[in-house]
Amino acid sequence: MITYSTKVKSFLNQDPIPFLIGGSWLQSSNNQVFDVEDPSTKNLLGKVSKASGSDTEKAVEQADEAFKSWRKTSAKERARLLHKLADLCERDAEELAQLEALDVGKSVNNARGFDVPFGIESLRYYANLIENKDFEQVLNLDGVAGKSVRLPFGVVAFIFPWNFPLTLCMWGIGPALAAGNTVVVKPAAQTPLSTLYLAALAQEAGFPDGVFNVVPASGAEAGEVLTKHPKVKCLSFTGSSQVGKTIGQNCGFNLKPVKLELGGKGAAVVFDDADLNNAATGLAGAITLNTGQVCCTATRWIIQENALETFVEKVKTELAKTHIAPGMDEASEMGPVVSEKQLNSIFEYIKKGKEEGAEVIFGGNRVEVDGVSGYYMAPTLLKGTEDNICFKEEIFGPVAYITTFTDEEDAIRQVNSLDYGLANSVWTEDAVRAERVAKEMVAGNSWINAHNVFAYGLPYGGVNGSGNGGGVNSIETLFDYTRGLSIAQPVVVEELV
Repeated sequence: MITYSTKVKSFLNQDPIPFLIGGSWLQSSNNQVFDVEDPSTKNLLGKVSKASGSDTEKAVEQADEAFKSWRKTSAKERARLLHKLADLCERDAEELAQLEALDVGKSVNNARGFDVPFGIESLRYYANLIENKDFEQVLNLDGVAGKSVRLPFGVVAFIFPWNFPLTLCMWGIGPALAAGNTVVVKPAAQTPLSTLYLAALAQEAGFPDGVFNVVPASGAEAGEVLTKHPKVKCLSFTGSSQVGKTIGQNCGFNLKPVKLELGGKGAAVVFDDADLNNAATGLAGAITLNTGQVCCTATRWIIQENALETFVEKVKTELAKTHIAPGMDEASEMGPVVSEKQLNSIFEYIKKGKEEGAEVIFGGNRVEVDGVSGYYMAPTLLKGTEDNICFKEEIFGPVAYITTFTDEEDAIRQVNSLDYGLANSVWTEDAVRAERVAKEMVAGNSWINAHNVFAYGLPYGGVNGSGNGGGVNSIETLFDYTRGLSIAQPVVVEELV
């Protein structure tokens, strides 16, 4: 187990940890706090001031006031500040990784290798884009001198989940700030620490007061304010499809643009000509990554009948190797789930799945880790039919459900039988078939011979029950945080006499 860095100790020793509004670090107006728990040990990490509804309203007002001058800041200056923030995140990369490991329970090495550096890359990607992208386009029109202009909305609000608090925050605020908006961020109550630390770094980087505000608050109370406040001009929500529908309804009623990045029930189609060693390694890694608490991960494994037995034995071998340990253990390959509530929810799904006829072929049990008392479980494989709840609903844990298929048509039918549409993968050595199946699977993302593939410049988003309003990680995302304006003037052409 690694020890806390000096900066992490100092940060956690604040009692309570304040939040940032308008450049000031504040305590809750009603003196309420969140207890933040380490899911690896069940120990109290610290207390965080809980923003009230009035605190959240204040954050919106401060962000709106700051927008008046921030919107006039040059793209070059916004890019400079984003790069400065990225520099500070790199300086404190170890602190950010430790806070993610402590808060979420994820492997500290995973946080060091992906969450922190990939989040930092988002800041630099959008800083570079705005320095080189023209936000005005002159239009070639008959009789009209016209141009199309992209401008910032104003205050953009973000509601983030608990599974990737730092990465998702950077994926959101990077393009929003780059485009010239101010932001109000509501992190999940379970995992607010890295977001608050990031806010302190943004202040150190020199972002003007009110440009970046963070309000740890209850989901219902903050959601009510952020979806209905008239000065919030755009909202982005990442979370479950069920809550996303409510957010979408509220924003729709108030004619507020909304980006919904929601849940998934990703399918992995494994053909009999696939490299089964690669498929077994890749899919075992998919359900153990972040303890399966990944919206786009593969949790429906649709295996060609004559490859089933060999594939299952190979993937069992891979899963059996998984070292389950606390997030702060550098040897950990899979930590706990985030909370007792989440652990109970996962086991309830497994129970219902068994009642509906599913067979547990690996795992399905709690795991005891020496010396600690956390929310640990074994990676789990279930096998059954398509009418099972574990095939149809998002479990959000290290659980995969296996069905078989006879031919390509049957496989595609199973993939597209649900309303989710976030990410799927196809595993085959036939390049033509891989391309064909990738296009037939209804989702925002289709991956070939891999799962969970991300790169800046590669759009990532969902369709149908997995979201709408645009995705992340591409130039399109930058424009998602702008409004369009057409400027036109008639051109009078004098006829020659």
